[in-house]
Amino acid sequence: MLLVDANVLLYAVNADAPRHLEARAWLTEQLVGSNPVGFAWVALLAFLRVSTLPGLSPRPLPVQDALDVVADWLDAPASTTVQPTARHPTILRGLLLEAGTAGNLTTDAHLAALAIEHGATICSYDRDFERFPGVRWQLPAASRSG
Repeated sequence: MLLVDANVLLYAVNADAPRHLEARAWLTEQLVGSNPVGFAWVALLAFLRVSTLPGLSPRPLPVQDALDVVADWLDAPASTTVQPTARHPTILRGLLLEAGTAGNLTTDAHLAALAIEHGATICSYDRDFERFPGVRWQLPAASRSG
């Protein structure tokens, strides 16, 4: 399973983003592929927050459009939502202690814990995932088929 970080979602939709074409092509391809694509609610909510926030983008999405994008992702054949298991608090704690910080890494650690719990590989443009031992991480383009 591939677990998608919020930055990939934002780049896939924001035509002004430097990696827009790559992210959009990757996500579109993955969502109809045979490998499950996992969405954590924290990443989907980050997409909704950032994509609709005036000032962060020259063209923020209307709320209805952003919600429709999320619905389309969740309705895709390969899509699944990923939930914490009973092991989540212990794994999250270990990752944060190993990193020596929480702060801005807290959400990344949450995604990393989800990836460990579900045997997933995180797809992100954020290299902070390299800081978490035992987490498989890659750039989206690295998992393109063909």
